[in-house]
Amino acid sequence: MKGIDSMASIVKRGKSYRAQVSLYKHGQHKKLSQTFTTKKEAKLWALEMELAKGEGKELAYRTTSFADFFENWIYLVKVNDMKETTFQNYVRALGIIRNLFGEIQLKDLNDIVVQKKIDEYAKTRSRKTTHEILLKIKTSLRDAYARGYIANDFAPLVKTRGVDPPKRNKALSITDFKKLRNHVLQHPDDEFKILVLLALETGMRRGELLAIRPDSLYEYGIKVRHSISPTSDDISLKTQNAKRDISINKEVYEILRQIPVKKNGYIFNFEGFKQSEMLANLLEELGIDKTTFHGLRDTHASFLFAQNIDIAYVSQRLGHINIQTTQNYYLELMPEKKHQQDADALNLLSAL
Repeated sequence: MKGIDSMASIVKRGKSYRAQVSLYKHGQHKKLSQTFTTKKEAKLWALEMELAKGEGKELAYRTTSFADFFENWIYLVKVNDMKETTFQNYVRALGIIRNLFGEIQLKDLNDIVVQKKIDEYAKTRSRKTTHEILLKIKTSLRDAYARGYIANDFAPLVKTRGVDPPKRNKALSITDFKKLRNHVLQHPDDEFKILVLLALETGMRRGELLAIRPDSLYEYGIKVRHSISPTSDDISLKTQNAKRDISINKEVYEILRQIPVKKNGYIFNFEGFKQSEMLANLLEELGIDKTTFHGLRDTHASFLFAQNIDIAYVSQRLGHINIQTTQNYYLELMPEKKHQQDADALNLLSAL
C-alpha cells in the first residue's frame, strides 16, 4: 500500500484514521477526506479514490451539497429540455429538496439516506405528490452518477411509500351530473356556471377552458389550441395531442357566444385561479358530493363510457396522448363496466 500513501495521506487521530486524497479542479488543488475506525478501511478508501481519479471520475464535485447540485442541474441541463410550466415544477422541487437535504453532500448520499428523506416528506403528502418529487430526485441522481459525482447508481433502490388519500377528483354520478348540468344551464348570465357547464360538456382541462377566445369558436364547437396556467406565462398545450376540435351542442354554443370578451382577449375571467374553491361552494349549495375541476373532466369521460361511445373517439375528445392512456382512464373510472364486458365476452364465446 506504500504507493497509495505517496498519493494519499492517512493520519491517525485518537482512535480513528483520516484519509485524504489530493484533487485538481479548475486549476486549483483540493483535498477530499474521510474518517474511518481502522487504518485498513482508510487505505481501501484511498485506493478506491485514486483508482476513480485514474478513470476520470469527477471526485472534486462530491463535496458539493445535493441541493446545490440539483440547482445547477436544472438551470444548466434541464432548462432547455422542457416547456416553461414543467421547468417551474423543477424549480418548486428545488425548494423542497433544500428543506429535506439541507447541506448533505453528494459523497454522503446513498439509498438509505434518500429513502429516509423521502419517507419523511411522504408523512404529510399524498403518494402521487411524493412520487413526482422522487422521480425528479432519481433523474438528477442518475445524471450525477453518469458524471462520476457519486460512486454508485443507487437511485433504483429508493421507493415511494405511503398511502394515497381518497381521490379528490372523482367523477359525479349520472344523477348528480344531470342535477349540476340542469342548474348551470338555468343561469346563462353567471360566467362561472357556464365554465362549469363547458367542463361537463367537453371534458376540457381548466387551463384549456380559461384559454378560450372568440377565434377559438366555430359552429358548433371549440378549437383547443392553448392552455392558461397560474404559474407560468407559457400558454402552449400540455401535449401535441391536446390540440383538438371539440363539438358542442347548439344551446351551449349560443350561451358561450353571449359572454362579453374581456380586455385581455379571453372569454372567461381567470378569477384568481380559484375555480376549485368556487366549484366546492356550488356543489355544497346543491347538495352534490365534492369533486374538483378535473373531476368534471372525469365525469364527462365517465358519461361517454357509460353510453358505450367508441374509446378512440373519447381519447381524441379528451386530448389524451394515446389510446392506452384512455383505456387506463376508463378502467380507473369504471371498473365495474370492465367486469361486465368480461362477462359479456365469455358469454359470447360460450355461445359459439
